[in-house]
Amino acid sequence: MTRIRLLAAVLMLATTAASGWLARGWFEDSQRLTAQSVIEQSIAAAMARESEIASAIEARLAELKANERIIDRGIIREIEKPIYQRVCLEPRLVRLLNDAAAGRAPAAADVADAMPNDTATAD
Repeated sequence: MTRIRLLAAVLMLATTAASGWLARGWFEDSQRLTAQSVIEQSIAAAMARESEIASAIEARLAELKANERIIDRGIIREIEKPIYQRVCLEPRLVRLLNDAAAGRAPAAADVADAMPNDTATAD
């Protein structure tokens, strides 16, 4: 009878150890699953935040491109405005500017009139 009791005690001890081992495995798996779900949630939150930031940046870049086009058109319009035409300049200054644009030497009378009296000559 003592042998049966001893065998039952050993069997009970082995069953308890196996049950503890199995319960510990379930507990560790539960912790890993919880950690994995927290990681996935934080990744999803970060991706959502970055998606919002990226869409805001793309919208801003689209606005900037539109502004660049408007600026270019504005410059073209300013060139055509009458302030850039011959309104304020005297005819001799317009001749000097036209000669400079064409690469010609200006007439001596225009140069003498355009230069101040104390300006040195190129001689």
